Amino acid sequence: MSAALGLRKLFARPGIVRVIGVHNAWGARLGERAGFDAIWASGLELSASHGVPDADILTMGDLLADIRWITSAVPIPVIADCDAGYGNASNVAHMVRLYESAGVAAVCIEDKVFPKTNSFVEGRQRLVSIAEFVGKIGAAKAAQADPDFMVVARVESLIAGYGLDEALKRAAAYVEAGADAILIHAKDKSPQRVLDFLSAWSGPIPVVVVPTMYHSITGAELERAGAKMVIYANHGLRAGTQAVMEVFEEILRTDGTTSSEDRIAPLNTILELQGTFTMLAHDARYGYGGDSPDSDVPLNSGRTAEK
Repeated sequence: MSAALGLRKLFARPGIVRVIGVHNAWGARLGERAGFDAIWASGLELSASHGVPDADILTMGDLLADIRWITSAVPIPVIADCDAGYGNASNVAHMVRLYESAGVAAVCIEDKVFPKTNSFVEGRQRLVSIAEFVGKIGAAKAAQADPDFMVVARVESLIAGYGLDEALKRAAAYVEAGADAILIHAKDKSPQRVLDFLSAWSGPIPVVVVPTMYHSITGAELERAGAKMVIYANHGLRAGTQAVMEVFEEILRTDGTTSSEDRIAPLNTILELQGTFTMLAHDARYGYGGDSPDSDVPLNSGRTAEK
């Protein structure tokens, strides 16, 4: 089963689909291990992991290299946050072909100008015309090879300061253009405007929400309001950043690591997630122990790992 078909099945099943944001293969493995349904390759997280702002500073090629590692690390579907599509409709078509070949189940593009600015930054939130974004969606759908591959149209009207009517107008146009899902984005601390959109939405495709700022609402409540997918888009990055800062500071403060050991993952957990034990079992099965051909030492001697 292709990753795209797997995502289609998630959208078709009962219940809300829960997705976690990551910026590398390690985060994807942690998300799968925790039990999330799918992975969001977050533009914010990916940019931060390279130490640059989320403002289309990284090229599509820069990001594609990371995406390939993410899709290869987990069997669950990966949705790629592709910002404004890295340019015009031709750029979008090229992006879809490359991302689909990299194993991505869906791409999400937003209706802001290129280069974009992260949605949580004040000011500079300018939208393209409906006609221009409709063209991008059409180009994306025409470029895909797998009929199950999905294009998610991200509506930034509420982010840019427009009202509900503009958001609904744009979403309806994007449906007509062939979008497979609508992502309605907002940065209010209250979920009310998103709930208003969900209440008014009568379109034939599912709605995706990202409750980064209006985090008091639960996934179950969003489902009852009409959302089909909820993306926790940057919580791995934020959790990891806080934990790493605290441990680094603790090491310097105590001049050692003993006081931090009970707050960090055991090495065996790291080895397991890396696939080390799977590799050792593979080596044992296929007869490679890393020894000299003339050695009498048994295969894998001294190479066992404590589980």
